[in-house]
Amino acid sequence: MRFMTWNVHGTFNLNPKFDLDGVCSILRKWSPDVVALQEVDSRSRSDDPFAKLASVVGDHGVHAKSIVTEDGEYGQMLLSRFPFSAVPEIVDVSYREREPRRAIATSLLTPAGDVRVVATHLGLSIHERYAQAQALVNLVKPARTVVLGDFNDWFWVKSVRRVLAQVCPNRTRLRTFPSRLPLMRLDRIYATSDSPIRKVWTDEAARAISDHLPVIAEIELKGLPEPIEKLCPSTA
Repeated sequence: MRFMTWNVHGTFNLNPKFDLDGVCSILRKWSPDVVALQEVDSRSRSDDPFAKLASVVGDHGVHAKSIVTEDGEYGQMLLSRFPFSAVPEIVDVSYREREPRRAIATSLLTPAGDVRVVATHLGLSIHERYAQAQALVNLVKPARTVVLGDFNDWFWVKSVRRVLAQVCPNRTRLRTFPSRLPLMRLDRIYATSDSPIRKVWTDEAARAISDHLPVIAEIELKGLPEPIEKLCPSTA
């Protein structure tokens, strides 16, 4: 299965001419089975980016809107080609008085059976992320689970990756931020030990759209039939 995570950077609000069509073009280009998008922002816009993005990937999606104002909403999305086999949970992982944060947790009914997916966007401080990582561990099932999103994780001290490694030892390691000269591995895809990550890459064309690069990964799920060949560059 092909998974993708991308922080599309909330310039929807800061730049009225934000290239929403460009975001959709990147999604169509790689045709992920499951995609997590962060910083989707409809504030001060006449269109609905949540609805437009949902129409690109598949028929199944859920929004986690952490900020709702009179002129729009801000948050993240989980989109899938496969139906949900469980009602999606929107879990509040906010830390004290800091910015509201959410995690989306659900299971997908795929040709290989149920696959657990958790999508999130974590906070900016070390203690905040550490507490949120502990909450994510409680959402992971022992098998066939993928956790993806923007983890804002760049320090080793109390790092998210050390916490998640307890339950999801497989992970991507691409540098994604800032997109013009990537130095930090903020955006990642994690998976349980029974779900190896076979290929992973990014797309430099996204530099024109966001200050984060997307991460795309193909994950082998036991029992999944041979996939139809898809366009895929060499592993980065």
